[in-house]
Amino acid sequence: MGSTLPITKEIENYISNHSLELTTVQKEIISYNNSLGDIKRMQISTSQCHFLHLIIKISNIKKILEIGTFTGLSALTMSLSLPSGGELITLDKNEERNKVASSFFKKAKQENKIKSIIGSALESITNLKKKKQKFDLVFIDADKENYKNYYNQSLDLIEKNGLIIVDNVLWHGEVVDTKKQDKLTTVIREFNIYVNRDKRTENLIIPVGDGLTVCRKL
Repeated sequence: MGSTLPITKEIENYISNHSLELTTVQKEIISYNNSLGDIKRMQISTSQCHFLHLIIKISNIKKILEIGTFTGLSALTMSLSLPSGGELITLDKNEERNKVASSFFKKAKQENKIKSIIGSALESITNLKKKKQKFDLVFIDADKENYKNYYNQSLDLIEKNGLIIVDNVLWHGEVVDTKKQDKLTTVIREFNIYVNRDKRTENLIIPVGDGLTVCRKL
């Protein structure tokens, strides 16, 4: 039986140096986020960029909904992976950060693929459902308290075999630390249990970045 390899900073750098190279604008977003202080943790990791790129390519994804934009790294990554006629809708309530993200989308010449909607994500999802919108993939990386709501609502927005991918499900490793009983850690634990017991999907937690749950609708 093989053992799990601990990913040190050196191994992470080695992986990055021997994997698909990020574009200039993706690197620029990462550099910008590094200037923001602790809030940069809201950004997806380089390994997650690579994972999203690959799964979108091999799954023939054409239409994506993102819940939680931040400064646009995940949206740009997914948009760059879409075919020329692909479409990505991204939802966020922070208008100022969305302006930053939009500037990066324009610089990368992806503004025609990406549509940003500002406001409550749950209200925006309700409006998308009223318009009978359907997506091949929903990527969830927003306020953790609403993860279960976003997940349940997303199931109405995808067809059979559609994908839902959720970030931060390992929560810096704190999900396995029984001493950690704060609200957000508890929310993530309960969400993971809920998804794993849900008979509407099959799911797998992928240990890249802060943990991604990949769900396929049955």
